[in-house]
Amino acid sequence: MTEEHAETKHFLAESIEEELASHPFGRPMRTRFPPEPNGYLHIGSAYAIQTNHDIAARYGGDFHLRFDDTNPLKEDMAYVRAIIEDIKWLGYDPGNHIYYGSDYSERIHAAAVTLIEKGKAYVCDLGPEEVAAYRGTLTEPGRNSPYRDRAVADNLALFEGMKRGDYPAASKVLRAKIDMASPNMNLRDPVLYRILHAEHYRTGTAWCIYPMYDFAHPIQDAIEGITYSLCSIEFKDHRPLYEWVLRELGVAEPPRQREFGRLNLTGAVTSKRFLRQLVEGGFVDGWDDPRLPTLRGLRRRGFTPSSIRRFIGEIGGIRTLSTVDISLLDHCLRQDLKASVPAMMAVLRPLKVVLANYPEGETEMLPIENNAENEALGKREVPFSRTLYIERDDFMEEPPKGFHRLSPGAEVRLKGAYFIRCEEVVRDPATGEIAELRCTYDPETKSGTGFAGRKVKGTIHWVSAEHAVRADVRLYGKLLREGELPQTDGGGADWAEALDPESLVAAEDALLEPAARDARPEDRFQLIRHGFFYADPKPAEGRLVLNRIVPLKDGWNRR
Repeated sequence: MTEEHAETKHFLAESIEEELASHPFGRPMRTRFPPEPNGYLHIGSAYAIQTNHDIAARYGGDFHLRFDDTNPLKEDMAYVRAIIEDIKWLGYDPGNHIYYGSDYSERIHAAAVTLIEKGKAYVCDLGPEEVAAYRGTLTEPGRNSPYRDRAVADNLALFEGMKRGDYPAASKVLRAKIDMASPNMNLRDPVLYRILHAEHYRTGTAWCIYPMYDFAHPIQDAIEGITYSLCSIEFKDHRPLYEWVLRELGVAEPPRQREFGRLNLTGAVTSKRFLRQLVEGGFVDGWDDPRLPTLRGLRRRGFTPSSIRRFIGEIGGIRTLSTVDISLLDHCLRQDLKASVPAMMAVLRPLKVVLANYPEGETEMLPIENNAENEALGKREVPFSRTLYIERDDFMEEPPKGFHRLSPGAEVRLKGAYFIRCEEVVRDPATGEIAELRCTYDPETKSGTGFAGRKVKGTIHWVSAEHAVRADVRLYGKLLREGELPQTDGGGADWAEALDPESLVAAEDALLEPAARDARPEDRFQLIRHGFFYADPKPAEGRLVLNRIVPLKDGWNRR
């Protein structure tokens, strides 16, 4: 075991360590992550990647990335590139250990022929609906296919005809001959190969028959010398079939399948099927929409790879289907950024403030710390002038008890600056809305001078009107309302009912202090009182777009 992984131990590591004591393998530890290239990785994928990688690293082994590309109908090279990029971004570069299941097509086909020759597989002419009907139910055994007892020679000839393309799609399948009365539905003569007349993104038209995942996967593991096939809990009932394939093919020191829990997040969609519905239905802005738990979405929102790894480490080993509160992910991001990114002031809903007794035309540069928790980040000079903007929510004409911000006749401190008092409220004559506040400032209360013994209970942030930088700010929250997904008659989700209309609140023309002029795409900041933000890598032309990653405190406050 390496020192790096000696402190904490995943429950899988404990059971694996017990098995390794008997030296079941004459080869090094080797794990794999086998995504199908028909979509993008999400937070559950990250959990599987980190689990497989860390188990391999714990025992000084290798971690493989292998694409399960045995279905030409949905796979694409664009997904392959995206998956590789996302895994590298997450911090688990597989290096030279990138493999493709389609490269093993000949060997998987040869394995199927071996099973036919042993009398362990047969060609079945039942259609898909008939195969399903013959399988029985959870309480009733299945029935043997009328083609189950075909002679070996006939099965070999028919399978060769399937490979040549002699038959239309779905007209024949190759099935394992196991036990139609098994209580495990996966052992009731499962389909091993099907006919698909479709071009594959890597092998072109070389094949028109493709293996099923449950058949190809154990063979691919054996070819690569995988020791532990670590997968999510829904594959537990598939483990007997995994072991049956390897046993019937006579694989020495076969890989061992072990399962871990499946990760879900509150308020998020982690089902690939549902994610596809959201994207293709136009309910979100693509696979990298910052409200999605795809790695692309989390990345565009501004989450760091280390915060995601920290989150998975905090969860530890989960054994069943588990739903984790998304606030833990937020917490891990805060821990990652709170002492490392600079702060600045931003006003999202501006209210104009004129300091009647401040000299006209004068600008004063005030030093304000870049990060209250990290003095090493130093200070910046912030311009202060006669006309400012504060948050509209920081003023109330008739404040309730406990409101310690600005109100008529009340006094607050401007962060890093002076005390100000509200003297007059000016309204728009057309609408009656508050247009500006006329205030006075106390020059004796300059920040850092001790305030001559005076105190106020409230401190608010501000931006100088003359020096403000405009930006579009997007406040993201949970995508889903609380509770179960409402279902449609077709079995999908009713997204119109399920989505939270406040999952995205846009603050256009927000005002930031001049330091924002230096912001570049992918920079991160703390906007004082608003949260941690990320400069969107795909901004509108000529605009600074900031995505809120998380608020400053737990919970999904909207503003």
